[in-house]
Amino acid sequence: MRERPNNITANKRTRELTITWDDGHVSVYPFSLLRAACPCAECRGGHENMGPEPDPAVFDIRLADSPATQLANVVATGSYGITIVWEDGHDYGIYNWRYLRALCPCPECRGPQA
Repeated sequence: MRERPNNITANKRTRELTITWDDGHVSVYPFSLLRAACPCAECRGGHENMGPEPDPAVFDIRLADSPATQLANVVATGSYGITIVWEDGHDYGIYNWRYLRALCPCPECRGPQA
């Protein structure tokens, strides 16, 4: 599977980031899920907890609306991902394409655990 986006949009009103992938799949990420799944060492509890896949537990985390879950900006990071800048100033996580595709919350991607 190629993990390359054709289009990325952020809707601050609905608090969702939408990625249309080059295979036609559309992933819609609530901002709270993206923050709960932040891939930085600080959020993951150290470098030893870093990995290419999101922790499945992030799908069960419910974060309240706050500056920590309000998107300020999305910045391209090379040709391999994005960095999300949150309203609370946090901007340490690089969400690479593979990680974001694995984080897709749709029933098709989540399978029976959805």
